[in-house]
Amino acid sequence: MIKMIQSIKDIIASIVKEKKLTQLISKDWMLKFISLVLAVILWSFVGGEDRVDKNVMFPIEIINLPRDLVISNQFKKEIEVTVSGPRSLILEMANKAITRQVDLSAATPGTMVIENDNDHIPVLRGITVQRVKPSSIILSLDKLVQKQYPVSARTVGRVADGYYVKMLKTDPDVITITGPLTTLSQFDELFTKAINLNGVKKSAQLQVPLELDPAIIELIGETSVTADLTIALETVTKTIEEMNVSVTVEGVEQKVSPAAVKVAANIPKMLVGKYGSMSDLFSVTAIKIDDSDLYEVQVIPKKEIEYPIEILSIIPSHVMVVADNPIPVYDTKTVSKTSDSIAPVVESTLTGDGTATGSVSGANRNIRKIKRTKVKKKL
Repeated sequence: MIKMIQSIKDIIASIVKEKKLTQLISKDWMLKFISLVLAVILWSFVGGEDRVDKNVMFPIEIINLPRDLVISNQFKKEIEVTVSGPRSLILEMANKAITRQVDLSAATPGTMVIENDNDHIPVLRGITVQRVKPSSIILSLDKLVQKQYPVSARTVGRVADGYYVKMLKTDPDVITITGPLTTLSQFDELFTKAINLNGVKKSAQLQVPLELDPAIIELIGETSVTADLTIALETVTKTIEEMNVSVTVEGVEQKVSPAAVKVAANIPKMLVGKYGSMSDLFSVTAIKIDDSDLYEVQVIPKKEIEYPIEILSIIPSHVMVVADNPIPVYDTKTVSKTSDSIAPVVESTLTGDGTATGSVSGANRNIRKIKRTKVKKKL
C-alpha cells in the first residue's frame, strides 16, 4: 500500500515538472485529479480491509413511555445482532454503545409485540445486518397505581412461663408500593418472616425482613422493618382487706385512724402461693401532706420481691394521726340569772274539782327575767 502511494506521488511530481502538460491542464482539472487520487487511495484502504461477521449485543431502550403506564412483564433487555462489515467499523460501532430504541408514545394498557426487523437496527454505513435474535419482543403494559399495605408480624413458639406478649407492632406499620395494577391487586397485606418467641422473657426491638412475593420484590427489593416486642408478666388481681398502716414521726410509732386500709393490686402469678399471705409482699406507710393534718397512704412492695407489683387502689387513701392524750370532753349545764325587775302580782283560785285558775295583775307589767347561759365545766 505504501509503495503504491509513493508511486502515485512520483507520477504527480513528474507531471508537474512537464511545463507543456501543465499549460494544457487548467487549475480546476488539477484539483479534480487530486480528489480522484485520494478517493482511489481511500477505496483501496477500506476495500482492502478484511470483512468479518460478528455478533453484537444491542441494549433495548424504552422511550416515551406514558406516565400512567408501566411494563409489568419480564422481557429480554438485550438483543443479539449478527452484523457483517469491516472489522474496524464493527469495533467502532461496538464502542459507541448503540441501542435498539422502542418508542411507546402511542402505547395503551395491554400486550404489545415489538418486531426487531433489520431496518430497526441502527448500524454504521458499511455494515449490514445479517440476523436479529430474538426477532420480536412482547411487552405487557399495565396501569401504574399506588397502594398501601399494612404490615403484620408473624411469630412462632411461646414465651417463658409466667410471661405473655403484651404488644407486638412494626415500624413502619404501613408500606406504600407503586406498581402495575394487576400485580398489586393480588395482595392485601404484607407479613414479616416468623419471629422466634421460645423462652423469651424480655422486651426487644428486632430488625425483621419481610416475606415478600417475587413480584413485590421486583418493585421494592428486599425490605426489612423494625418489630417492637413488649413482654409482660402474667398477673392476677388480689384484694387484701386489712393492711395495717405504719407511721413513724421523729422515730416514734404513731397511732393512725383508720388503723388499716384495703389494697387492690396486680400480682405476678409466679408470686401467688409463694408467700404465706399477700400482705407479706408489701409495707404500708403514710406521708404527711403539707399544710394538712392528713397523711397519704403509700403501699410499697418489699425489696426482696423480685417481680414488679402494680397497685390498683388504696381505700382509704388518707389517714390521720391520733394524739396520745385524749381531747377534753365538756359538760353543759344551765344557770339562771335574775335581773333587777319587779315581779308581777299573780292571783289564783282553786275550784271545786281541784283545778287552779289564775291571773296576772294588769297594774304590774314588769316581768322577772331569767337568762339561761351555758357554762362549760370540765368533768
